[in-house]
Amino acid sequence: MSVISPTPSPVPLPTHRGCPFDPPEEYGELRRSRPISRLAFPDGKVGWLLTRYEDVRALLEDLRFSSDRRRASSPVRAFPIRDGDPRVPGSLIGMDPPEHTRYRRLVTRWFTVRRMRELAPRIERIVADHLDAMERAGPPVDLVETFARPIPSLVICELLGVPYAQRADFQRWTATLFRLDEPKESVYAARDALWDYMRSLVAIKRQLPDDALLSQLIRCEDPSAGLTDQELTGLGQLLLIAGHETTANMLALGTFALLRHPEQARALRERPDVVDNAVEELLRYLTIVQFGVVRVAREDVEFAGVEVREGETVVASVAAANRDPERFPEPDDLDVTRGAAHHIAFGHGVHQCLGQQLARMEMRIGYPALLRRFPTLRLAVPADQVPLRDDMFIYGVHQLPVTWQE
Repeated sequence: MSVISPTPSPVPLPTHRGCPFDPPEEYGELRRSRPISRLAFPDGKVGWLLTRYEDVRALLEDLRFSSDRRRASSPVRAFPIRDGDPRVPGSLIGMDPPEHTRYRRLVTRWFTVRRMRELAPRIERIVADHLDAMERAGPPVDLVETFARPIPSLVICELLGVPYAQRADFQRWTATLFRLDEPKESVYAARDALWDYMRSLVAIKRQLPDDALLSQLIRCEDPSAGLTDQELTGLGQLLLIAGHETTANMLALGTFALLRHPEQARALRERPDVVDNAVEELLRYLTIVQFGVVRVAREDVEFAGVEVREGETVVASVAAANRDPERFPEPDDLDVTRGAAHHIAFGHGVHQCLGQQLARMEMRIGYPALLRRFPTLRLAVPADQVPLRDDMFIYGVHQLPVTWQE
């Protein structure tokens, strides 16, 4: 393979969107002209940006690159980790095999397709209850507050054994962690508060266990796999954040996209056979992990035609990859009948999202139930007045004011 010479002037990560549903236009230009390009990071270091589907997918399954975020540069924030901080025990998202493998094996059985099917009736009830509350309140409502955020939050709280009554606290801490313009002191304080909260909950579960996941992990049947309180705290914190934040934003942003494409909303409302395809297409089309996934070269590596040096950070833009016309014909069109098989909105490789089946189930139930209950659902404000989460690591909308004909 020939080696491509590096670009002379590294550029910062593209972040400006021309359309609320599309990634920045620069990604398309880079994918056509230079799919692996030099990237300037806020901490002053230089690394690489991938924009082509085949390269992004290849990176995410390449174990020559580490997921240890303590070694990586953040593409949008200069202080991802406090100086001297150790690795968070149990937080498998930033770990490599075999350590990652141990933690993932312990929790995978709780997130299988079979488990999610068993959970479906409870999710259906939660969705119906929130739609009932919306109907009683009458229009207009903020769909984020009344529907998109509470449903996945309640589901993950029940699954883990976290008191739902305390959701305001962990949602506030999570929002602080994900907001780009927060002072580092606020980020560190929110992280510490969330850690202390989960650590105290683990202590309670040791004394008063229930049937939920945290208690099940505490009384793990395999003594050799037993987890310390530190490990349980890190793992519980990760599952809690991921379980409510990502799906909440997909439910809200997906509804916004459907309301802006009424023919697609109609198909999803009237054709039960397209629901599964619609969910996959919305995941591909919107790709809420907006700034990509980072990996760090463990050694000098030749990858995609360039020499990546040991210690350099590589950013894989999953948003750009999911709009690659070489993989998805007419990628900038939303088509709920498409069935976007092999999209990488949930990542790929050993770190593919653990909770993807739960997220799929919540969306498969949530979208059609909402559109059928309120067939005249529409935005209550002009589309350009919907506040977007450009300022957050996970993309979406801060509010989604909607109304309907009573």
